[in-house]
Formats: sequence, structure tokens, C-alpha cells
Amino acid sequence: MDSKAPTDFTRLRRMHERGHYDRESIHAILDAANHCHVGHIINGRPVVIPTLHWRDGDEVFWHGSSASRMVRANGAGGEACLTATIMDGYVLARSGYNHSINYRSVMCFGTPRLVDDPDEKMAALKTFVERLFPGRWDALRPPNDYEVKATSVLAMKLTEASAKVRNAPPGDNPEDTSWPVWAGVLPVTTLAGAPQPDQFVTPGLIPPPTPQVEV
Repeated sequence: MDSKAPTDFTRLRRMHERGHYDRESIHAILDAANHCHVGHIINGRPVVIPTLHWRDGDEVFWHGSSASRMVRANGAGGEACLTATIMDGYVLARSGYNHSINYRSVMCFGTPRLVDDPDEKMAALKTFVERLFPGRWDALRPPNDYEVKATSVLAMKLTEASAKVRNAPPGDNPEDTSWPVWAGVLPVTTLAGAPQPDQFVTPGLIPPPTPQVEV
């Protein structure tokens, strides 16, 4: 496990003991998270956009409309910060100050590249779909020229990234442990509902399993 941050900018200042800089920890959280937020500067102002992401090797990918300001800014060499967080539980202590949550999070910094090679772009989009729904890509109608042109894919190297994890009971002050209020962890999980087919589904077709991304 890497105990040292790749750069001073990524080094955790607060609760540094929760920091993880090794590739395995960062990859595992990115793979388990079902969405991310990408922050960037647009016309001098900070903008953060939620989106879906996927990882291939030591790069993290996301997609967007080719007409979006975010894609144009990132494709032109603008820096970005991608964050992904999984909430695992509410941590209830005996004082308001010591309440917290258990979580796994990753922050990635860098300058994204626009995936403009047609073969690489198509492979990336296939990886995106197959990560969530294995075997579905080949069953879909192939993308047409308009759809490929209207969709941009961005990739960013995971060379400047850090993870932060909390997985612990409440950190009450010793003098508070006898205070008569319940304390502990309320676990949080994401539950999927029953599939809802649209009106054009051919009878007898079976929906794919709901992605079980979080672990």
C-alpha cells in the first residue's frame, strides 16, 4: 500500500489516518461507486456536474454531450476534479459534534483528454454499458453516426488521486459514554425496485439484473 500522497496537493490534511493512496484502494472505490461528480471552471466560475463514470486500467472515463460547455472546456485542456463517494452508514454519537458517517470516497485531479479515436471511443462506450449490464451491448441497436458525433468521451489518468475511508463506530468523548442516549451505526444501502417495462416491450423479454455496483 502506498502511504505517501502522489503530490502535495492530494495529501490529506484533516484525518490523514483515513487516507489511502494505493492504486488498489482508489480503483476499488471508483468501481464500486455508481456515479460521480466532475468539477471544472467554466468562464471563470466553478461548476460541478453529476454523471456516470467507469474505469479502464489506470484511467477514469465519463461522457457528455459534444455541445456541452464542460466537454468543450475539458477537451481544450481545462483541469478537472472528479469525486466519487459511497455512503455506508450514519454514525450516531452521544454529542452532536461527534456525529459522522461511514463512507468511501475518491478525489481525482488532472487534465482530461478527449477520446477522439473512433475505435477507442466505441470501445470505451461499450465498456461503459457492459460494466453495468454485461452482455447487453451486443443486443442493442448499433450507434448511428449522429449518436457517435453527439456523444463525447473524456478520460483522465489516475496519477493524482487519493481515497478517504471511514469505517468505525462513534468517537465519543470518554466522559460521554454513560450519557443515556442510543449511539452506534445505522447502515445505509442502495436497494433496487421491481423493473418497470415501457409500453413497447415485446412480451416474454426478461429485464437484465439491476446493477449491483456498490460493495
